[in-house]
Amino acid sequence: MSFLYPMGLLGLLGIPILIIVYLIKSKYTEQILPSTYLWRLSERFLKKKKRPSPLAGLISLLLQILVVTAISFAIAHPVYTVSDAAREYCFVLDASGSMNMESDGKTRFEKGKDRIAELIEESVDGSVYTLISVGDSSNVLFSRVEEKEEALLLLQEAEPTHTEADTAKALERAQRYFDENPSAKIYFVTDTAYQTHQNVELINVSAKEENLTLDGVAYEIVGDQLHVTGAVIPHGVGKEVVVELYLDGGETAVASANIVVGAHDAAEFSMTCDGVENFSSLKVVLQSEDALALDNESMIFNVKSENTYSTLLVSNDPFLIEQGLRAWKHTQIHVITPAEYEDQSGYGLYIFDSFSPAQMPRDGTVWLINPDGTLTGAGFSVQGEVPIEDGAILELSKSSSTQVKKLTQSLGLNDVYVSEYIKCGIYRNFTTVMSYQGSPVIFAGTNDYGNREVVMAFDLHKSNFTVLPEYLPFVYNLLDYSFPTILEEVSYDCGEELTVNVLPNCESIRMDSPMGEVYYLDASSAVGTIVLNEVGEWRMTMMVGGTPREFSVYASMAPAETEPQTSAEHFSVTGEAQENYRDGIYDVLMIAFICLAILGIADWMVYCYEKYQLR
Repeated sequence: MSFLYPMGLLGLLGIPILIIVYLIKSKYTEQILPSTYLWRLSERFLKKKKRPSPLAGLISLLLQILVVTAISFAIAHPVYTVSDAAREYCFVLDASGSMNMESDGKTRFEKGKDRIAELIEESVDGSVYTLISVGDSSNVLFSRVEEKEEALLLLQEAEPTHTEADTAKALERAQRYFDENPSAKIYFVTDTAYQTHQNVELINVSAKEENLTLDGVAYEIVGDQLHVTGAVIPHGVGKEVVVELYLDGGETAVASANIVVGAHDAAEFSMTCDGVENFSSLKVVLQSEDALALDNESMIFNVKSENTYSTLLVSNDPFLIEQGLRAWKHTQIHVITPAEYEDQSGYGLYIFDSFSPAQMPRDGTVWLINPDGTLTGAGFSVQGEVPIEDGAILELSKSSSTQVKKLTQSLGLNDVYVSEYIKCGIYRNFTTVMSYQGSPVIFAGTNDYGNREVVMAFDLHKSNFTVLPEYLPFVYNLLDYSFPTILEEVSYDCGEELTVNVLPNCESIRMDSPMGEVYYLDASSAVGTIVLNEVGEWRMTMMVGGTPREFSVYASMAPAETEPQTSAEHFSVTGEAQENYRDGIYDVLMIAFICLAILGIADWMVYCYEKYQLR
């Protein structure tokens, strides 16, 4: 036997103090009373009264000594070592998305934690415990913990993920642990049925649940009608269900469909909503009680609608430019004259036609059409107007660069004539789209504030460009350049990587997960990436020039995680298992407390009896 806190035995010094108190205390107290009172009292209680027994006081002393002894031993915390009675345990817990499936009011993950807790509680004191959680990554939640209470508390902190489990990493972790501790008892708690296993005890927590999955949601706008299609995939259950459509975060369904799902065959659905020319988001909800609620909802976001191009057009004759912009949806245009311009801000695009402001806007892309003067920070200087007799044909760039290809897409079928142009001296690296005799006439680049810039150094009203069929596609190319595609996709499977194209002059990129976690992407590189490890709507806020631009993407449950019943070939740890046990611990603290309670009660009973006798 050993003591965890030997200093607690100092409490035994209280025993001689009790003995001294017992020896010096007065046994009787003399009192003078009238004899008549004693005679009458003796007549009433003569048969009940007994002389106080010295034995009762001695018993009380012994009980008090035993109480002091028990308290001292309880504080010292005695433990007994039991040779070769304990083991080393390693628990590998599957934390994949399918472990969120629920039955009987508990998820598979909760049942797995309950089973691990049972094994820990049933084990001999002195054992050590390690827990490895395997979801989108493999994490050691705790390692070689010796206290049961600590291991159980740490176990409760484990949470499931929404992604596929990396079983290869789980096996690698288990193998590494077994190589270091060949006598360890390894448990793999999962919902996958493995055909073979070695040196690992498998605990399958699946319960043959039934599940339905919403799949393949898509939409199409025809006129003012929104057509939404998709399918419901059954997993071991067939029944009649309702699918509902919601628009732009509304709480009332704008359309619904009743479909009958077979036990093994997917059922397709179609819903139509009238009067919808545009929307920001649509949500399809499968109204069904099944094992997994995370795959009963799907959302699609309209990125173009959410990020309308906000444009300030400064011109005395804006008709041709305005019509070119309005040919494309999602463009909000505010038109003012040069005299009305007073350094306005808050726009994504500034277009200055035959006018150069005193200073360059700092929070958006700038188009300079027929600039009438040099603008500080623009990257070029205006050297003067060059008239051309009988007009001239602009030369289209023959560069094979990706930027030139994007800007000149759908151009070159017809010649662009101009009667005059502005000769510019360029002192920054620009991409030339069209030129005349080596002088750039249409070029693009960035300004001193890191924002994109497009220059058309001629008067649109004195050319044939606006009447050519290439004009509108060219405006679209410029819009695409001015507002580059930030997100290529808005629908992902959970666990996939999202790629964000970083805009020039981008200050920060913040991602808010469906469960409230906040992540910041690298805004200093051309692209930022993040793994979408939660099911639901992810919100991205990109700060560009002090102006926030918001986007949404939706991550659905990975198809593999919606299957209630999955199987695999084997989960085996190679090597020869050993049977080297650890010394167990038998903790007698609880017994000491029980004895203390019994002795305390006994002492109180003796004290009460003694007081009654002397009353």
